[in-house]
Amino acid sequence: MRPLGVNTWVWTSPLTDANAPELLHHVADLGFDAVELPLEDVGDLSPAVLRPLLDETALVPCVVGAMAPGRDLVAAPPERVRSTQDYLRACIDLAHGIGAAAVCGPFTASTGRVWRMGTLERETAYDELRTHLAPVVDHAAQAGVRIGIEPLNRYETSLVNTVAQGLSALGPLLDTHGGPGGAVGLALDTYHLNIEERSSADAVRAAGDHLVHVQVCGSDRGAPGGDQTDWPALLSALDEVGYDGPLVLESFTADNASIATAASIWRPLAPTQDDLARDGLAFLRHLSGSGAPTPGGSR
Repeated sequence: MRPLGVNTWVWTSPLTDANAPELLHHVADLGFDAVELPLEDVGDLSPAVLRPLLDETALVPCVVGAMAPGRDLVAAPPERVRSTQDYLRACIDLAHGIGAAAVCGPFTASTGRVWRMGTLERETAYDELRTHLAPVVDHAAQAGVRIGIEPLNRYETSLVNTVAQGLSALGPLLDTHGGPGGAVGLALDTYHLNIEERSSADAVRAAGDHLVHVQVCGSDRGAPGGDQTDWPALLSALDEVGYDGPLVLESFTADNASIATAASIWRPLAPTQDDLARDGLAFLRHLSGSGAPTPGGSR
């Protein structure tokens, strides 16, 4: 059975060494198998604090990065590219230090940065992305950590919106570092798939053995289940491509101004954030055949 996890952004931002102990124990108490740990700024989290917590809670760790303003690998000054590479290396080092298999995120340009591109300009941008991503991928390969590049919807980026674009953008990097166990591939989020893909299941099939990580949520960014996503078809596609990694519920709290604005969360998506997490977990357990749905999880 795939581990079922949740991102700590459901409750708070940023996650730090100070608030991680209480929150990771809470995640475990809710019944999750895995936890997705966002490293928003270098130094927020440390293996010295996280490793004992992960041992205590038996949670499978995943690491995600945040492409805040000023983090860019494309169409940016050299010093900004270098600082972004350094940040991504820090994410990889954290993952290595806590035993996480992957680091995932939209590691192309700042989230929310969009501009119109013609065919030639896009090809140039993808060439530049590969050049600037290559040393980061090499670092990941040496650390035994996989990088998953996440396509985002059209309102959050104009660089990589679809699986097809993601495969094209990575191009030769997939030839040398892709495939099963390779250092680079794609991380897919059902929220973005729902907006950009004609079929989420077909998008998973297209990613194939380059699929590194999967985030799930309802089509409204709330708990999965009872929304417009064809969940059985999506799960079947994951089975077809042999994905056995975690399914991680990623949503956000509307109570934190910075994260709510960044993720465009303008209203509560559940009565409480715990309700969102419980309902999502109950539905995923039922979908995976590892538990019966609760009244909340089968809404």
